Amino acid sequence: MTALNRVPSLMARAGTASALTLAAVGGSIAAPGVASEAEAASPATKALRVAASKKGSPYSWGAVGPKRFDCSGLTLYSYKKAGKKLPRTAAAQYNKTKRVSAKSRKAGDLVFFHSGSYVYHVGIYAGKGKIWHSPKTGDVVKLERIWTKSVWYGRVR
Repeated sequence: MTALNRVPSLMARAGTASALTLAAVGGSIAAPGVASEAEAASPATKALRVAASKKGSPYSWGAVGPKRFDCSGLTLYSYKKAGKKLPRTAAAQYNKTKRVSAKSRKAGDLVFFHSGSYVYHVGIYAGKGKIWHSPKTGDVVKLERIWTKSVWYGRVR
């Protein structure tokens, strides 16, 4: 029996009066092992969903949303909506994250594009070698395949 199937039997055990009391005060019945989707989603998953929801938003240098973004503005905005604070620039965001290898990367990790030690672009890893990012002037937020091996991965803590 799944946790969701146990909810009716929990209601029966709680009794009609208890259920009515809960309804009257706006309470809810918590079934062990069952979390709402919002509670179950990690900040990384939430940030990824926020970034995806901004698909088609125009790039604007220095913009941090909610309608226009530059690359680090999109990551900052997405993680802020997920309850995490990031610095403003791609380089500062890189310095604030925990390094992860390409093999260990997960959806929601940040992908930092670099030339030597200079970080010049950031996006949010979406899985399957793709990122959500705000690429450049004249372009829009979109899902795109990672086009270079000159990337580092960082996990927001």
